[in-house]
Parts: sequence; structure tokens; C-alpha cells
Amino acid sequence: MTDITLISGSTLGSAEYVAEHLAEKLDEAGFSTQTLHGPQFEELETSGIWLIVSSTHGAGDLPDNLQPLFDTINEQRPDLSAVHYGAVGIGSREYDTFCGAIEKLDTLLTECGAKRVGSLLKVNILDHDIPEDPAEIWVGSWKNLLQDL
Repeated sequence: MTDITLISGSTLGSAEYVAEHLAEKLDEAGFSTQTLHGPQFEELETSGIWLIVSSTHGAGDLPDNLQPLFDTINEQRPDLSAVHYGAVGIGSREYDTFCGAIEKLDTLLTECGAKRVGSLLKVNILDHDIPEDPAEIWVGSWKNLLQDL
């Protein structure tokens, strides 16, 4: 079945936990997955399916382990038209820049030709003590959209 590369960016670990949980759920559904925490651009295939999970810190900033990937894509502007992706953001609605990191990634990937599959999930940690729960519900629907690719 389809290979999915999960890419996580995390400051305190919550996005890593969510990515690992989603990989487990996708594996159970028959997909093959690879999970990379803060990968370099060179580690990624520029085709296929990516599932990006990122927390936001500061004033809508990307986690330190995901910033180099963002910077490389932003500087090189590679052709990502063969990439389909899903996006999950984790943050707090207490901030004006709620889930700003995943929004920045979503915009950049789209500008480079990648195609988002499904809706952007934004998990408010004030509503969900365990961000894996809403992400698991979301991925249950998201994985069905992959059949159309």
C-alpha cells in the first residue's frame, strides 16, 4: 500500500508523540510509514505522501528542529508538485498566532506545488489534554482520501 512519510516538528515532544501515534494507526490500516523528527530536506523524497505534524512556539514560530527544513525549502523553492500532504498543527488558542507554524508550512508547500489532501487540522491543547485523540479521529478520515490519489 501507499508509503507515508511522517514529519514532526516539536519543542516539548507533543508533536513527536502525535506523529508516532498516527504512524501506528496508519500502519494498522495497512499503510507503510516512516517517521522523521525534524528531518533535513535531503532526507525526504520529493514525491509521494507526507504527513506533517508541528507544534508552534513563540510568536507563531516553527520548532527549532523543523526550522532548517522550512528554511531550505523556502530558499531553494524545489518542485514539490509530486508531493501530496496532510498537515496537523498543535498549539494554544490563547495566542494570536495559534498553529502559526503549520500555517507557514502549509503555505510554503503549496507555493512549491505540493497538494494538500484534506483539511488542515489545528489541535487546541486547551481543549484536548491528549492531542493524539483529535489527531486520531482526523487521520481516520484523511487516510480514506488517499485512495483517490
